[in-house]
Amino acid sequence: MHPTQAARLLAAGAALTVLTLLSACSGGTQHHEDEALGSKAPLPPRVKTQQANVLPGMPPVQDPADLYAADRPGKLSPVVKDFPSRVYVPNTNSDTVTVIDPRTYRIIETIPVGRQPQHVVPSWDLKTLWVNNDLGNSLTPIDPRTGKAGKPVPVHDPYNLYFTPDGKYAVVMASKDRQLVFRDAHTMKVVKSLPVSCSGVNHADFSADGRYFIVSCEFSGELLKVDTARMEVIGQQKLPFHGAMPQDVKISPDGKLYYIADMMANGMWILNGETFAEPTFLATGKGAHGLYISRDSRVMYISNRGEGTISLFDFNENRLTGKWRLPGGGSPDMGGVSADGKVLWLSGRYNSEVYAIDTRTGEQLARIRVGSGPHGLAVYPQPGRYSLGHTGIFR
Repeated sequence: MHPTQAARLLAAGAALTVLTLLSACSGGTQHHEDEALGSKAPLPPRVKTQQANVLPGMPPVQDPADLYAADRPGKLSPVVKDFPSRVYVPNTNSDTVTVIDPRTYRIIETIPVGRQPQHVVPSWDLKTLWVNNDLGNSLTPIDPRTGKAGKPVPVHDPYNLYFTPDGKYAVVMASKDRQLVFRDAHTMKVVKSLPVSCSGVNHADFSADGRYFIVSCEFSGELLKVDTARMEVIGQQKLPFHGAMPQDVKISPDGKLYYIADMMANGMWILNGETFAEPTFLATGKGAHGLYISRDSRVMYISNRGEGTISLFDFNENRLTGKWRLPGGGSPDMGGVSADGKVLWLSGRYNSEVYAIDTRTGEQLARIRVGSGPHGLAVYPQPGRYSLGHTGIFR
């Protein structure tokens, strides 16, 4: 979104005093901040029962009690096991993608792409990285095996990109067009354009059974519930906060709840996707923006872009357990977790930089200068059987 608009809305967020639901959750302790989150043992094994009535063609649910069970440290698919480890940073104002070697924290290449690249998105089959050139009306494919960019594919208004769990369709978040555009996942040819009445469709996540997904509408402060197979909106609601500005969306490991970051309300909404009832709210920090799950499925990292912090939400305890502050501040935005789970990578949207953060201590490991307006950073490869899109939602 435009920096001026963001600044105005974030300032207005200071008026938030009444939304204190779950306020007891906002306290943290130094003990939790210092825990070795990247090296903790995963949750204990559970009895695995296959969920019924999943979306046809969708891979089996590996563990219904933990949707991220396939994302354990180093659990790379055979498709990606030989890909070099890289961090891909789209610079929206520079029309480039910066490529970083995560082992040395050094830039190894800068790739020219289309106008205003917003996100770097892994394809469902894990074989391609798609650069979303929003104002360039194109997707630039990058081969993650070689790091080479291919010929751009014409796609109108690709602010963000997702893939249906059956791997059939790409879902383009056409924000300015006010549409969800379902395209063939490989050729990107339009299958169906779904007009929506909300403004600023941008982020999403799919239900455990793949039957529906929740979409955030940034500029009108609304949420959509979309039937995956029918490609139709089956629910819509306005968030109960004046000027709400929902951003990233993530489902809980047990598949029961959705979390939606809100950079205006300075926290995240907690939604029951099945009932789609009015969500509750949890304050996290100014400009809450990105949501990322730890490799042990225990913790969610919440980037608070307006204050240069990362909040830690513990799923088992259902509360915030700490907050990391970037030394000297910053604007942590979008990113991902390293394959081994030890490093959280985030773009610094308004500081032309990227942050590498130790998930065991919260210590900043590196701050790397990149192009102007770094946004939807992708760490690749990551563990998982397939990708649902964005900067990497893997199942």
